[in-house]
Amino acid sequence: MTQAPATTRATRRRHDREIVMLAVPAFGALVAEPLFVMADSAIVGHLGTAQLAGLGVASALLTTAVSVFVFLAYATTAAVARRVGAGDLQAAIRQGMDGIWLALLIGATVIAVVLPSAPSLVGLFGTSDTAAPYATTYLRISSLGIPAMLVVLAATGVLRGLQNTRTPLYVAITGFVANGVLNLGLVYGADLGIAGSAWGTVIAQWGMAAVYLFVVVRGARRHGASLRPDAAGIRASAQAGAPLLVRTLSLRAILLIATAVAARLGDADIAAHQIILSLWSLLAFALDAIAIAGQAIIGRYLGADDPQGARAACRRMVQWGIAVGVVLGLLVIVSRPLFLPLFTSDSTVKDTALPALIMVALSQPICGVVFVLDGVLMGAGDGPYLAGAMLVTLAVFAPVALLVPGFGGGLTALWGAMTLMMAVRMLTLLLRTCSGRWVVTGATR
Repeated sequence: MTQAPATTRATRRRHDREIVMLAVPAFGALVAEPLFVMADSAIVGHLGTAQLAGLGVASALLTTAVSVFVFLAYATTAAVARRVGAGDLQAAIRQGMDGIWLALLIGATVIAVVLPSAPSLVGLFGTSDTAAPYATTYLRISSLGIPAMLVVLAATGVLRGLQNTRTPLYVAITGFVANGVLNLGLVYGADLGIAGSAWGTVIAQWGMAAVYLFVVVRGARRHGASLRPDAAGIRASAQAGAPLLVRTLSLRAILLIATAVAARLGDADIAAHQIILSLWSLLAFALDAIAIAGQAIIGRYLGADDPQGARAACRRMVQWGIAVGVVLGLLVIVSRPLFLPLFTSDSTVKDTALPALIMVALSQPICGVVFVLDGVLMGAGDGPYLAGAMLVTLAVFAPVALLVPGFGGGLTALWGAMTLMMAVRMLTLLLRTCSGRWVVTGATR
């Protein structure tokens, strides 16, 4: 009997090439983003402890403010990819421009909130009197770069939807280098201190946004797409992003609850938790790169009215997610003795972290499935389901995590709850994927 085309070896190789071509550059761009904060920390750290503490507080606030609006990238990727699949590049770029205009509006609103309230926001963290002025200075100046950061998110979504993840990688690398050079020059050369670090980052962010806008505007002119703001289009972009905002806020709540519980367990536990969480986030970048490829590929197949191709690509990406998850889990187990000394020399913290790291390692194949299916459903524009599924996950995780200290559970039990959280996410995503209700074809969902 002849084998079905969607399952032939040639088809699998084609899917593999697409996944690799999109995921590898996406991974590079994802890793480059947190390097901004690391570079700032390295440079500011030599100014003094108070300055570094102030940077830590301000960076946490800025990262939260920007990550909440990551839907600008996700929703735009799915919408643009659908129109690319339908063969309408003009509408695809027009859709992308709507997302960019929305990013500018949100960014202006955030600036209007942050500038006057910066001292109060810094105070919420219980910042010391010596660090608070530095945190306030950095936060106020850096807030001027928030619109640029949001434009970068939206424009990145446009290019991903156009099946282009190389340009975001090049821009991210260039931005990282420019940020480092500007920070060194302004902090030490111009003797501006922590304000120089903030200004250097703002200039680098606007430079990145300018490059993205140049690329998108050039594409718009080539295909005859309007650059003017369209109220209906901006409103549609906001409506598409709203469910993903709920999803993101729910995920942030889960991470905050986990950190709060770890803090109640004791100093060694919270220290070990922060180390493990940093590793977990790094592993997430590798899996998120596959999810980004999934958003672009699935959106294109559905836009091209090819449900069979979308299902075949989904199956192949799940296989990739599991395989990468297994590899990452093995790397965690093997590298534990080498990884922990990089962060701490405290034997108590190491002993606390070791068994919890085993839990993290065992959960990686589950994480692989979760990230991939998350990307698939985002690419399909299935935001409302993702929002509901994450709310269910939060409702399951919160009571389990909060019971950990009361039952005498330690950090390993908390990361067991985190693994349960990922398992619940996997179950909800598998149920939706197997139902086939995400497969809605056409240029729009």
